[in-house]
Amino acid sequence: MKRLTALFFLALAACGSRQQSPVAPAGVPPDPPQALNPFIGDYAAGADTLSVLQDAGGLRLLRWRGGEDARSGWHAEPLVLAASSDSTFDAAPTARGGAVTLVFRRGPDGRVTGLVLDGRLLERLRYGPDDGTSFRITPVRPPEELAREALAATPPQEEGDFLPSDLVELVLLDSSIRLDVRYATANNFMGRPFYSQPRAFLQRPAAEAVVRAHRWLNDRGYGLLIHDGYRPWYVTRMFWDATPEGLKVFVANPARGSRHNRGCAVDLTLYDLSSGQPVVMTGGYDEMTPRSYLDYPGGTARQRWLRALLSRAMVAQGFTVNETEWWHFDYGDWRRYRIGNERFEEIGGR
Repeated sequence: MKRLTALFFLALAACGSRQQSPVAPAGVPPDPPQALNPFIGDYAAGADTLSVLQDAGGLRLLRWRGGEDARSGWHAEPLVLAASSDSTFDAAPTARGGAVTLVFRRGPDGRVTGLVLDGRLLERLRYGPDDGTSFRITPVRPPEELAREALAATPPQEEGDFLPSDLVELVLLDSSIRLDVRYATANNFMGRPFYSQPRAFLQRPAAEAVVRAHRWLNDRGYGLLIHDGYRPWYVTRMFWDATPEGLKVFVANPARGSRHNRGCAVDLTLYDLSSGQPVVMTGGYDEMTPRSYLDYPGGTARQRWLRALLSRAMVAQGFTVNETEWWHFDYGDWRRYRIGNERFEEIGGR
C-alpha cells in the first residue's frame, strides 16, 4: 500500500484537485507509436517511484522522491523525454533540477523490466494482466467458508423512508448495451463465480440514466459495456471478508452496505462501435492498483481521454464517479433505496 499511496499523491500533484466531471478533449488522441509502448509504466525502488507516461509530445516522466510531504516530491509538470538510443532517454535540465538520463533494462524475452536512474535500478511494477483477464487477490479465507457465513448472515437494519425497489434489467431497456458480468464467471478478482446468471439490474431511474449515457456515447462512436449493477448484500460481505486489509479501499464494508446493494451503482467501461471491442483504459476492471484511481496520470493520452469521456457521459446523467475506481458510478438517489439481498433468479425479468 505504500506504493499505492505514493502514486495517489502523484495524481494529486500532476492533476490538481480531484474532478468529478472531467471533460474529454474534442478528438480522441491516436494510439502512441508502437516503439514507445514497451516503456510506458511505473517503476519503483524502495520509496522512490517513477511513472513513464505518453502524451501528444511523446514520453514524459513523473518522479516522486518521498519525504515527509509526499506531494512535494512530484514534479507539477512532467519532464519531456527524448530518445538517444533504443533503450536510453534523456530529459533536459529544468528550473527544478538538472538533466535526467533513463536507461531501460530488458529481460530475456525482450520486455522492459526496469530502468536505471542515477546509477539506481528501479523495477517495473507489475500490477496485473493487460489481456482482458482480471486482477487476482489471494483470499484471506477459503471462499467456500465465506459463502456459508455470508448466506447465513442478515443485512444491516436500516431506519428511514425508502422508495420501493424497482430493479430493471439494463439490456431490456436497450439491447445494444453489452454485458461482461465477470462475477457470473471465474474471470474476476477472486477467481470464482458469485452470480448464477450473467445479468445486470439497476433501480429504474438509474437504469434509464445509463441508457441515456449509452445513447450519447453512440453518437461519438462508443457504447457501454456493463460489468456489474445491483449486487446482493451477501456477495458484498464475501468480498469484504476475503480481501486483505491493505486493499479494502477497493471493496465496500457490509456493515454499511454498498450502493451496489441498493441497485444504484454500476461498473462499466466503453466498447468501440466500429470494432465491437472493449477500449483499453489506464488499468483493468477490478484492478486493485494505483491505475484504478480516477486521476491516475499514467498510461497513454488515448487511455486518459477515454476515461474522461466515460466520466463525462455518466456525470451528465446524474452519476458520480468513484475516486478510486474509474469504472464505478453511483446514481444520485442511492440513499433513497434499501440494501437488497435478492439473488438474480429471485428478481425475474421486468
